[in-house]
Amino acid sequence: MAGIYFHFPFCRQACHYCNFHFSTQLKYQDEMLKAFEKEIELRADELTVELESIYFGGGSPSLLCPKSVEHMISVVIKKFKSHENIEITIEVNPDDVSYDYLKALKSSGINRVSIGIQSFSDADLRLMNRIHNADQGMKTLDWTVQLFNNFSIDLIYGTPSNDLFSWKNNLNQALSFDVPHLSSYVLTVEPKTVLAHKVTNKEVRLLDDELVRIQYDWMVDTMEEAGYENYEFSNFSKPGFNSVNNANYWKGKAYMGIGPAAHSFDGKRKRSWNISNNIKYLKSIQQGILPAQFENLNTHEAFNEYLMTALRTTWGVSLQKINQTFGGHYSNYLEKQVESHLIDQRLYWDGDTLKVSKSAKFLTDGIASDLFLLKN
Repeated sequence: MAGIYFHFPFCRQACHYCNFHFSTQLKYQDEMLKAFEKEIELRADELTVELESIYFGGGSPSLLCPKSVEHMISVVIKKFKSHENIEITIEVNPDDVSYDYLKALKSSGINRVSIGIQSFSDADLRLMNRIHNADQGMKTLDWTVQLFNNFSIDLIYGTPSNDLFSWKNNLNQALSFDVPHLSSYVLTVEPKTVLAHKVTNKEVRLLDDELVRIQYDWMVDTMEEAGYENYEFSNFSKPGFNSVNNANYWKGKAYMGIGPAAHSFDGKRKRSWNISNNIKYLKSIQQGILPAQFENLNTHEAFNEYLMTALRTTWGVSLQKINQTFGGHYSNYLEKQVESHLIDQRLYWDGDTLKVSKSAKFLTDGIASDLFLLKN
């Protein structure tokens, strides 16, 4: 199984925390869609397995008209073999949509929407420089509930204006809509963003790390009590509503990224990424040249990546898979390296599968990096 990801690199306005590739110059949108189609033609032989996910991300793909979305879906379906229950997701911003727009998306073939709510607090939204307000977010959710059985929302915790009380209100507001899926990310200061500039100049003061951890731990407890599975560090779903697109990344399955700055993986060792420049991407594709760089992971790089991704998930790190994929040297190394974490009860063995204990979930990435093999 595999997935296709479209990176639509346009936004009406720059969010202060975002370091994804995008442009607020909305020219060349039609040219970009033609280039997407051309890139698919150029790469048609890369995916030989069945597709189970199509994902429109960005950027702000909700700037696209539903007819354009429908066309791109049809291009993919005609070109590649797809699963009968293929998940087709589009990210939408509350400021871009209406009931009629969402209804038209559903008619276009979209069967899942991911809504960039980010917060139900206007103070948070102003800090992030989001265009929409809290009321628009709730209206979008009202419309979505009427039209889609499968949808997700994004929330951000750890914002300077968000203490534990306001974070509880945020999450409870989301749960009041009975959302099937939630992706929740800590506010991160990325280089070369407006937020980074404001933090450096002390215009914004970040929350204490311990309070951020308390917010995360409270979220995990609350979501589990409400019947959600924390199937990946930042992702929660009701039974049967795991994001196929998200889960496939963490499972190391193949995916093809279409568009400027989009990344791809062959499901084995080969990675590639397109140039992060709209004009250069368009010119290259128009000339029939893929504007991509490539890398092949060596064995210990692939091993470390497997640790990083699998440890974040509910299915954990499998010794059997390590033996089969990397060899006994790697499983022996891991069993020795985890000893201190087992003693401190940050990690535990579930059969031959290594998992992070609930009390240490917030530390997952740091634990994974401690297990990395630095050399063969």
